[in-house]
Amino acid sequence: MREHEALTEGVDDVDAVTRAVLTASRLLVAVSARSLAAVEERVTLPQFRMLVVLSTRGATKLVALAELLQVAPSTAMRMVDRLIAAGLADRQVNPDNRRETLLQLTEEGRSTVAEVTARRRAEIAAIVERLDADRRAALVEALTAFNEVGGEPPVPAADDLEMFPLGWADAAARRDG
Repeated sequence: MREHEALTEGVDDVDAVTRAVLTASRLLVAVSARSLAAVEERVTLPQFRMLVVLSTRGATKLVALAELLQVAPSTAMRMVDRLIAAGLADRQVNPDNRRETLLQLTEEGRSTVAEVTARRRAEIAAIVERLDADRRAALVEALTAFNEVGGEPPVPAADDLEMFPLGWADAAARRDG
């Protein structure tokens, strides 16, 4: 009882909530790092972010990709070159404008995103399963509110992962929506 009172008395304290979120963030970063472990020899975290953007957007121009990742086009080009060399992405001529090149995932790139996403989802599910039903409900409510005020759209249901494998919708849609 005393532990619960100590936890709930600081809920209105912005610092207490911030510390709890930072701790959860550390846990989620650790889960993310472990989910990348099987592919880390071939893909860095920034490169994986690029794979995820390509998986959610489909064929994309380099400039748009750089903007979505908030990196310089030259940095994005180096990342793309490495992904192409690894067989995870390729370039194609834009059929609507032959002067443009589009970047897209290969089948191996799509498999890599799916594999890492499945690992991450499984580890998070294993952690959540250890919570009782009331705490799960409270966590869903709190995280939903946190994500809404932070402007992050919800992750699709487990059976709708094809559209957004990590729940990251197109950043332009978030800005425009």
